[in-house]
Amino acid sequence: MPDLHQPLMIITDLDGSLLDHHTYRWDAATEWLTTLKQHDVPLVICSSKTAAEIIPLQKRLGISGSPFIAENGAVVQTLDQRQIRLPDNTLTYDTLCQRLATLKTDYRFTGFHDFSDPEVASMTGLSEAESALSRQRDASEVIVWRDSDEAFDRFHDALRAEGLALTQGGRFWHVMPAGSGKGEALRWLLDHSPGEARTTIGLGDGPNDAPMLDAVDFAVVIRGYSKTPVTLSRTDQQQVYHTAHHGPEGWREGLDYFLTQPQ
Repeated sequence: MPDLHQPLMIITDLDGSLLDHHTYRWDAATEWLTTLKQHDVPLVICSSKTAAEIIPLQKRLGISGSPFIAENGAVVQTLDQRQIRLPDNTLTYDTLCQRLATLKTDYRFTGFHDFSDPEVASMTGLSEAESALSRQRDASEVIVWRDSDEAFDRFHDALRAEGLALTQGGRFWHVMPAGSGKGEALRWLLDHSPGEARTTIGLGDGPNDAPMLDAVDFAVVIRGYSKTPVTLSRTDQQQVYHTAHHGPEGWREGLDYFLTQPQ
């Protein structure tokens, strides 16, 4: 089992994990956040949120300057504050949206590119200012599917033909360049992190967290609200914990399980 006195790194999803799915608060996780800081344990955010959303949140959490993974792994910010798009290609957000626009003749869906800040706020519970940050995208698009299940299967194939991938988040579907993903981004970040290797603990609640949870040493599957279960490919079940609680309460429960809280 991991120990607070050994080199550790915590990798966490945000919405539905560290942040409450409905209120976006993290009160239940506060004690652990303080403990991790006291033991110099890096906390790496790995989220579908944009860099524009994550940077001010890091400040509020007291972890400014830490590396993070944004847009489901399509963007990585390194320790030296460089933001790198993964996989390494020239597909910009505008180009991605243009490719999606060509598919609207055959499929019914709407992207964040098409919504206003008030519309995003009404769907997510974010403020309009926060919604504006969520629409400052670099490498992926959020879509609301409005078509049939049968059409969705064909849409998935059409995306692959355009060099795009699709993943399911806690609320929406996310379209990004093929080869992106939380697992790929985390492995890249760990390979490019200086210093000694650290034991990794990952926490997430959604299907899009599965690749990240497969890439860490110890995985906490937080009880989520998605109808799609979090299915891991790893077989070391003794290093996987499924929580009874949602959100930050589950986040705390997972760290309580794997780490001994100091007295």
